[in-house]
Amino acid sequence: MNELPHIPVLLDAVLDTLRVTDHPAGRYVDGTVGAGGHAAAILQAAPEARLLGLDRDPAALALAAEQLAPFGDRATLRHASYEQISAVVPAWLAFISDTASDTVSGADGILLDLGISSMQVDDPARGFAFRHDGPLDMRFDPAGGGISAAEIVNTWDDAALADILYTYGEERHSRRIARAILAARAPQPIESTRQLAEIVASAYKGPREKIHPATRTFQALRIAVNDELGAVERVLPRAIDCLKVGGRLAVISFHSLEDRIVKQTFKHEATDCICPPPQPVCTCDHVARVRLVTRKPIQPDAPEIDANPRSRSAKLRVVERIE
Repeated sequence: MNELPHIPVLLDAVLDTLRVTDHPAGRYVDGTVGAGGHAAAILQAAPEARLLGLDRDPAALALAAEQLAPFGDRATLRHASYEQISAVVPAWLAFISDTASDTVSGADGILLDLGISSMQVDDPARGFAFRHDGPLDMRFDPAGGGISAAEIVNTWDDAALADILYTYGEERHSRRIARAILAARAPQPIESTRQLAEIVASAYKGPREKIHPATRTFQALRIAVNDELGAVERVLPRAIDCLKVGGRLAVISFHSLEDRIVKQTFKHEATDCICPPPQPVCTCDHVARVRLVTRKPIQPDAPEIDANPRSRSAKLRVVERIE
């Protein structure tokens, strides 16, 4: 496991909260399979389990295929976004049923690791980081179309740029950075990660912070390019739909905005009535579908952070499907 390019975050907590050892023949879904670290650990802990791994990134799927090859047909990989979970999971469950009467009502456990992987960050060709120069892309699935970071940087106006930098990057200097980008792109387009990082750094005033001045800008662009927050909002109810009664959904987030969406959605799905408090009679007809397994998020301890500094901001929240 230590040879993986991406160290699985909160691995023991994931296995424990999904109760993998209690369901040795369970059906599990890793909606962000990445290099396959969490998936391999699940299949190792549950010797008769079957697992479906999804990922938008073809490069990640290739690594996952190598990592999960020893498990044979117990592991199935699909090139798909986790947003497609409500279509892909029922088809997979039907496909792996041993007999016509072996009807499976849903998955025993679903994992969504929302963090960007080390292999994506460390590949200059993907354009996610600025430590090494590369093209401004940032798409999880480069072949899948969609807008790239270069298109946003070179075509959006200063108000739109400032908005995403402030909203997704929580960048205090968003307007100043947006103006600097527009000024720099006037002679010729901004095409590389290093070029953009230098422009952002030049726009900063005041004392330097511990992180590079361009860190929040790159984070905001990546979130906007991949519609990450919208995807999280859409997938959570769909993932709950795919659980059997007693099945659990575990979500690892790395950004405060993502964690807020997970927390609020889980609270909503765990509440029977969502009518305004002063209302004497319930008219919403909302029924809780889950119970909260983790009232507060599980976070890495000091030894894990020392071994994997990128796990520092990880938060794990878990719910269980109820009748």
